[in-house]
Amino acid sequence: MFFDQAKIYVKAGDGGHGCVSLHRAKFVAKGGPDGGDGGYGGHVYFMAVDDLDTLIDFNGKMKWVAKSGLPGEGCNRHGAEGDDLIIRVPVGTMLFDRDIDDLMIKDLTEVGVKVMVCKGGKGGKGNKSFAGPTRQTPRFATDGKVGQSRNLRLELKLIADVGLLGMPNAGKSTLVSRCSAARPKIADYPFTTLEPVLGIVELRGYRRFVMADIPGIIEGAHDGVGLGLDFLRHIERTNVLAHVLDTQPTDGSDPVDNYQVLRNELSRYSPVLAAKPEIIVLNKIDLAPESDIIEDIKSRLGKKVYTISAVSGQGIRELNEAIWQELHEE
Repeated sequence: MFFDQAKIYVKAGDGGHGCVSLHRAKFVAKGGPDGGDGGYGGHVYFMAVDDLDTLIDFNGKMKWVAKSGLPGEGCNRHGAEGDDLIIRVPVGTMLFDRDIDDLMIKDLTEVGVKVMVCKGGKGGKGNKSFAGPTRQTPRFATDGKVGQSRNLRLELKLIADVGLLGMPNAGKSTLVSRCSAARPKIADYPFTTLEPVLGIVELRGYRRFVMADIPGIIEGAHDGVGLGLDFLRHIERTNVLAHVLDTQPTDGSDPVDNYQVLRNELSRYSPVLAAKPEIIVLNKIDLAPESDIIEDIKSRLGKKVYTISAVSGQGIRELNEAIWQELHEE
C-alpha cells in the first residue's frame, strides 16, 4: 500500500525546572544560593531526504515528541538540553497545520531542507538567578516552559519531470520499465498499477529526466470511479504530461475517445494541470501492423503523435528525445 498522506501530533520538549539549592561546604556556615537553571526542551524539525519515497513511517505512529530538558542542580549546574527531534520525510512532502484551517507551513521540495515546526520550552531559572542585594538567599525557582505542539497533516507529492497518463492497461508500466530501471508490476489486466512509480530515464550525453507512472484513469474518475484521481497529485509538479494511448484496446474502445476522456477528467480535476504541455504517445503499434489504423488515429487526433511499442522498444529513443526537448524548450 502506498502511503502519501498522514495526520500526526508533534510536540517539542518541555524546559527543565530550575533548582533550589544552597551552597554547603566545610567552614561555610551560610552558603549562598547555587541552584542551576533547567535545560531547554528539544525542538521539532522536518527534513527532506532522498532515501524515502512514501510516508509509511507515520502509519500507526501518530505522536512524535522531542526530549525535554533536564532540571538544574546544585553547585550552579545547569540541566542538559533535550535532544531535538528531526523527522525525516520524502522530498515533495507538504506540511499543513490542522489547527489553523490547514494552513501550509512548508513545501519540502529539495533534499536537505529542514524546517522547525515546534520550539522547545525554555528552561526554568534556578534560585541562583534571583539572588541580589535585597534578597541574598532566595528559596524558590521557576518551572520550565511547556514546549510548543501542533496537529499536522502531511501530504506527499512526488517530484518528476514527466507524468504518464492513460487508461488502465494502456502500457504505461511497460513504458516506464523499458525507459528506466524501474520495475513496476506488469500484467494483462486493468489497474495492475496500484501506486505511483518513478523511473529515471538516462539519455546519451549524460542527460536524464524522471518519469512518473500513476494508476490508470477511467471515465468518471472525478466522481471517485477507479483509482486515478487519488494519485493525480503526484504529477502536479511535472513539467510535461505524456498521454499514453492503446492502439487497439482489448475492451473495444476507441483510442481517440479515450484521449478525450483523459483530457476531460484532467480538466475536471485541475485546469492548471490540464494546461501543462503534452505529448501524445500511441503504444502497442506492434499489435496493429496495418498502417491505415495508425494513420486514421493520428488523423483524427489532429496533433503530433509519437508511435511506439513499449514491448519491443520501437520508437522509444525518439520519444525520449522528444520529451527531453519539450522539457528544455525555452
